[in-house]
Amino acid sequence: MSRVLITGTSGFVGSNIKITSAKKVVRAVNSNVENTNVSNHTHFISSLDSKTNWNNAFHNITSIIHLAGLAHNHDYTVEDYKSVNVQGTLHLATEATKAGVKRFVFVSSIGVNGTVTHNSVFTPGQVACPHNAYAQSKYDAEVGLKKIAAETGLEVVIVRPTLVYGPNAPGNFGALTKLVKKVPFLPFGLANNKRDFIAVQNLADLLIACSEHPNAPGHTFLASDGETVSIKEFTNAIAEGQGKKLIQLPLPISMMKFAAKLLGKSAMAVQLLDDLQVDTSNAYDILGWKAPYTMKQAMSLLSDQDSTTNQSDNK
Repeated sequence: MSRVLITGTSGFVGSNIKITSAKKVVRAVNSNVENTNVSNHTHFISSLDSKTNWNNAFHNITSIIHLAGLAHNHDYTVEDYKSVNVQGTLHLATEATKAGVKRFVFVSSIGVNGTVTHNSVFTPGQVACPHNAYAQSKYDAEVGLKKIAAETGLEVVIVRPTLVYGPNAPGNFGALTKLVKKVPFLPFGLANNKRDFIAVQNLADLLIACSEHPNAPGHTFLASDGETVSIKEFTNAIAEGQGKKLIQLPLPISMMKFAAKLLGKSAMAVQLLDDLQVDTSNAYDILGWKAPYTMKQAMSLLSDQDSTTNQSDNK
């Protein structure tokens, strides 16, 4: 049985791996020294870069799931991404290899595959085409990890998730859930785009599988639920998961994109309104993995989030 160290456990995905796979997580890496909800099996770091102190972090560890890093944010510079996402990742892998860690599961980004052309489907083996500084940093880390693997024998597994959703998710999904909760209508009545998403519970399950399965090393997996939906269907599922009724207004896509441009939200419009499909077949062919939760099942957990929020508000 693998003994796993997970970085980024205070984040959205990392915290869900701890919740869904508590018996498998041996050590968590956390940068929040004031967090009182951590166990004794926590390694604290002050920062993630080429100088991070990893002393004593890898005792009895066989695999690492590396989630920590800078997310896509216009406040970060190219150098910020390089320092954390590239140099921090490669330093971690190098130090882990020295300590005898066998496997390194790297959570990259679907942005490494580039931007979508009409009716195209991303595949694991296609030529990478990062479309922004964040995606470029993830790709540079992938390249560096493969070099370390070739030189040391470290078993590297790369996972590129689509948009991750679930209770208390940040980013666009978090904004959508709040909007659906407050407003009984959305403008996606004419939206028939094709997008793949992944529930955080499904991604957590896939990452654990990648940390354990003997056939995982050397492969890149594109992660999704395996269900292609439109943004209209996706937001309807959010509403159903929250027990809400939602009316979808028939606004033209061009009008929504124009409004988004005026508001400086073009990137959000692309993520919600354009197509993005991925080929996840190698996860099943190689690992025998398929998503344990359907989108409907995963969305039903949003009602648990609302219950928790209401209990917190009433305290």
